[in-house]
Amino acid sequence: MRMTSDVTGYLHPAYAESLAEFGTPRELPRSGGWILQRPIPGFPYHDAIGCYPLLACRDWSQLHLDLDEIGDDLVSLAAVADPFGEYDVAYLKRCFGDVVFAFKEHCVMDLRKPRREAVSPHHRRYAEKALRTLTIDVHPRPTEFLDEWLPLRKTLADKHQVRGIRAYSRAAFAIQLGIPGVVVSRAMYQGETVGAIVWFVEERQDVVYGHVLGYTDLGYKLGAQYALYWFALDYFRDRVRWCTVGGVPGKNDADSVGLAWFKRGWSAETRTAYFCGRIFNHVRYAEVVRSTGTRDASYFPAYRAGEMGV
Repeated sequence: MRMTSDVTGYLHPAYAESLAEFGTPRELPRSGGWILQRPIPGFPYHDAIGCYPLLACRDWSQLHLDLDEIGDDLVSLAAVADPFGEYDVAYLKRCFGDVVFAFKEHCVMDLRKPRREAVSPHHRRYAEKALRTLTIDVHPRPTEFLDEWLPLRKTLADKHQVRGIRAYSRAAFAIQLGIPGVVVSRAMYQGETVGAIVWFVEERQDVVYGHVLGYTDLGYKLGAQYALYWFALDYFRDRVRWCTVGGVPGKNDADSVGLAWFKRGWSAETRTAYFCGRIFNHVRYAEVVRSTGTRDASYFPAYRAGEMGV
């Protein structure tokens, strides 16, 4: 893995390496993006996905060249484009060609605006209440936070039934907490950490990404999630303009509706993340779809329908 000092967060090669259990990291050298190459079960072929949750690129204008140069050694590529990427929809269609559609709206906060103008009255009230009990700070050495972090993340992952690549393993977090640009904010109650958020700061894109949130049952009851985001709106104000809390779930179950309501409470502004797909080898793609009986699947690639619980 080639380490690079001038990139941070999702752009850093170490982030792709943190996901290596789900595919072999493959650099897109012109654009500076990373994808995960993986075998297609039951076939002597490979396809690829963008790193979860977003395909990030240093130079989006070069992405079409990277993808054209892949040739037909991969069957297909599926990725979700970073909503803060420098592209338009026409360019994404040029790059991917086969599938491009609006996937999720990401709630984003303009840190130039006063917090009280952007945040809903409910969220302001709960944040202020939580801060009467909790203390929020930034961990001085994120790499030393791993053992403390894992139980916090497990509580939330179990609550929302997060599995697979979205859950991240201990090994993944061990790498991610050492990536340049990482910031860990934590909520403390009587000397105990009851909640935390792992952030990735991308100063070149003028944005900080809320990567993952975790808390204990007590932290949830005390409103740690409100206090942590409220703190972040002030803490990052002098470093970047934008803060994103991630995409709004597309499901209509009670859990997803509640999560969407929580995210929208921080800002009415959104940016669209586009799902993109490209078939590099149409003959092999048709063969795998035919053999797996997935011709009518609405998922892309069709032969992997159900892999993300979709």
